[in-house]
Amino acid sequence: MQKRLIEVRRLGRFDYAKALELQIELQREVIERRENDYFLLLEHPHTYTVGRRAKSNGVLASAEILKAIGAEVFETNRGGKVTYHGIGQIVGYPIINLSPDREDVHKYVRDLEEVLIRTMADFGIEAFRLEGLTGVHTRDGKVAAIGIHIKRWVTTHGFALNVNTNLSYFDWIIACEGEPVASMEKLLGREVALAEVEDIIIKNFRDVFGCENIEAEIEKAVSENVF
Repeated sequence: MQKRLIEVRRLGRFDYAKALELQIELQREVIERRENDYFLLLEHPHTYTVGRRAKSNGVLASAEILKAIGAEVFETNRGGKVTYHGIGQIVGYPIINLSPDREDVHKYVRDLEEVLIRTMADFGIEAFRLEGLTGVHTRDGKVAAIGIHIKRWVTTHGFALNVNTNLSYFDWIIACEGEPVASMEKLLGREVALAEVEDIIIKNFRDVFGCENIEAEIEKAVSENVF
């Protein structure tokens, strides 16, 4: 069987609202045409997102504090509770058609975890799943969060991997189940180039999902998306 093509778009630093618009646009295209899939890799400005399972008090910061730390809050239709997106983090948004052979939500989440667990192993980091929880964990805490939405078996949202992330931003939310958080920088004792991590993520995504990737030529320095 011919492998499905997935177009990888490495967008650099990208506003959350614009990324959400792009996901919806690409999801609509995949639903209508059922041709190529998409995989967006990017970095957001400081942003808190509130999932469907979040409680109203999930964001602890007041409006004044949010302004002081330069963070915005968005309510979303993804699963999960409250999480943080920001500088030094790689966010991955697969917009892929799971039909007909991958119509299993739990398997899709486990496959996303597998991509990230393999990526951590490639950097010498032992990462694992915790029973009953979603995401990727290490000895020092959770290194990646996952929250998804599926419409007509086409996915949006995805994962957030802490690479060189300022973990103090997590202090202003009740993240997921309240477990501690970690970053690759903290675990390795050094900063890691985001482009290097993206390269490994793409390789492992291709292997786990059995697809062929093509990289779109994206102009990263678009003024309205650079912060």
